[in-house]
Amino acid sequence: MLFNQIEFLFFFIVVTTLFFTLPHKLRWVLLLGASCFFYMFFKPVYILILFFTIVIDYFSGIIIEKTNDPKKKKYFLILSLITNIGILAIFKYYNFINENISGIATIFGFSNPIPALNILLPIGLSFHTFQAMSYTIEVYRGNQKAEKHFGIYALYVMFYPQLVAGPIERATHLLPQIKIKRYFNYQNAIEGLRQILWGLFKKVVIADQCAEYADIIFSNPGNYSGSTLLLGAFFFTIQIYGDFSGYSDIAIGTAKLFGINLLRNFAYPYFSRDIAEFWRRWHISLSSWFKDYLYIPLGGSKGGTSIKIRNTIIIFLVSG
Repeated sequence: MLFNQIEFLFFFIVVTTLFFTLPHKLRWVLLLGASCFFYMFFKPVYILILFFTIVIDYFSGIIIEKTNDPKKKKYFLILSLITNIGILAIFKYYNFINENISGIATIFGFSNPIPALNILLPIGLSFHTFQAMSYTIEVYRGNQKAEKHFGIYALYVMFYPQLVAGPIERATHLLPQIKIKRYFNYQNAIEGLRQILWGLFKKVVIADQCAEYADIIFSNPGNYSGSTLLLGAFFFTIQIYGDFSGYSDIAIGTAKLFGINLLRNFAYPYFSRDIAEFWRRWHISLSSWFKDYLYIPLGGSKGGTSIKIRNTIIIFLVSG
């Protein structure tokens, strides 16, 4: 289900109304059930993949916290990371790698016996993969208590407003908010609805309209002059920002109605003064994720220029 579909409007109204009608102890059940329905609306069978990773990460977190054996801690951290990264790699890169193997085999007169997979990429796979990994990493580091309530942990990973396009939340920020008893707040409702409408405007009015012109120009680039191609690039630039930040605004606004504050994901990136500032203001939750879990552990900017350049190249390679 996408935020700009009419089905989402009815889904959103029903879930939000029920949330403030039900007692607090049942609200997590409602949100988890709604999140499962939201996810299964795309391709129902993929919920099994998500459930598999949730089970692995849930028990890994508990074992990591309870054990005093450093090797056992590391083993279950690695198990969690391999599970999440492995599933992401299969869906995103299996066919890509297989096509390249076939191309190389053809050059040398061979055929590739490995079949291609006829699969679609599950919605939001990258986002809930990074969110799940941040949880087990923080439990391993001792910065986050392992969540003992399986349903609450599953909701943390699957919370439907941010399931499609983020922002990527940390357990230390989102889990406490899920557990707190909340009451309807008129100001939150107004602010949330305003942000939802602004996100829809970005997506439907700006991004989708720019996409039409960008698609026309780049579907036949040889038929247009250089200035027209530059115009197409401009439309595409506006399209990707309106599309992505629009979805983030809708997610943040939707969560706001439940009294949950999600992280800001875009801070006017096209007004940045330089490239470095641009990356700090574009998809903030992803940039900060890579900084905290990859760039800094690699040494960050310490150790001289060559180390800094190496770490930056690794970050852009992996994030790409």
